[in-house]
Amino acid sequence: MESAMPHVEYRNVQKSYDGRTLVVEDLNLGVNQGEFLTLLGPSGSGKTTCLMMLAGFEQPSAGEILVNGASVHDLPPDKRNIGVVFQNYALFPHMTVGGNLAFPLEVRRTPAAERVERVGRALRLVQLEGFEDRRPGQLSGGQQQRVAIARALVFEPELVLMDEPLGALDRRLREEMQFEIRRIHQELGVTVIYVTHDQQEAMVMSDRVAVFRDGRIEQIASPETLYEEPERAFVANFIGENNLLRACVTRTDGDICDVDTGSGVVRAFDVQGCAVGDDVILAIRPERVGVQPDPGQYANELTAKALDVVFIGDHLRVRLQVGNNDGFIAKIPNIVGHGTVLPGDDVRIGWATLDGRALPPDPSVLQGNTEP
Repeated sequence: MESAMPHVEYRNVQKSYDGRTLVVEDLNLGVNQGEFLTLLGPSGSGKTTCLMMLAGFEQPSAGEILVNGASVHDLPPDKRNIGVVFQNYALFPHMTVGGNLAFPLEVRRTPAAERVERVGRALRLVQLEGFEDRRPGQLSGGQQQRVAIARALVFEPELVLMDEPLGALDRRLREEMQFEIRRIHQELGVTVIYVTHDQQEAMVMSDRVAVFRDGRIEQIASPETLYEEPERAFVANFIGENNLLRACVTRTDGDICDVDTGSGVVRAFDVQGCAVGDDVILAIRPERVGVQPDPGQYANELTAKALDVVFIGDHLRVRLQVGNNDGFIAKIPNIVGHGTVLPGDDVRIGWATLDGRALPPDPSVLQGNTEP
């Protein structure tokens, strides 16, 4: 996946609509040839603006965007050889499916015989052979989105941008389309930059994920690395479910530190180099928390009270009170004996040293969390 020159590169890119507030702030980002990169973040974090600047629908306020090493600043959208898929499909309702797919080719003056061949190839790719004569209104939402994807690919662009393309679909269709888009990407090897606020969608589809917050990238890494090794509390909180506790460092030992949670001292992985007395946020994934562990099973143990037990199917979600924090979650596999934990029980909980991560403090992430 690594290459000497990124396929797409943002250099010190900034964007402001009013001359004061930066929607995108000093963005430096490289996208490799053939990569599936997802820009993930909450609404208003700047991810769609980054996509629209690359597509040519918005202009950067500062900085430069390059494709294959050349600036695209002076190129209009139709000269950038970029396919774009929007959430609302943006299909022409008065045209047939075949007409919608042929339109980008007509604009590019593709010969008629080649247009027919490419439209057929694009429909086969999205598994809609035989739909050429239907109109968008005769298709389901999932079928319309497949047509929109086919239209973005029919002129064989080297780069495809997707802006929340599955947001209008129900959950089942959305999950189905996630795997379809992944299949298409793997089959074609085209570079894809994908925007979503759905972290599960990003995890399923991406080679790498860039987590956005307030116009900046908090962390960029593979889905597994983001989940297992978050570097900031915002990422730990945004990617999957995490228990976040305020804590204070009492001792350091290389990559490991002792932190006082207010309910006991535990050992954790020191993410960014702490000093004694530093405030940190301790992050522990719920599935890494053992409830009523065997003695000595975990390096870290605390006492807690079970407040609620919810049956999810393959696991039980146990809400615990740890000190004054009543939102601590543990996930117990649905196996024989899980009924030994009931609401109101006093229990022991534990986790391994490396499953706890001491992260830099971030008051905004802990808003609403109770001091442990």
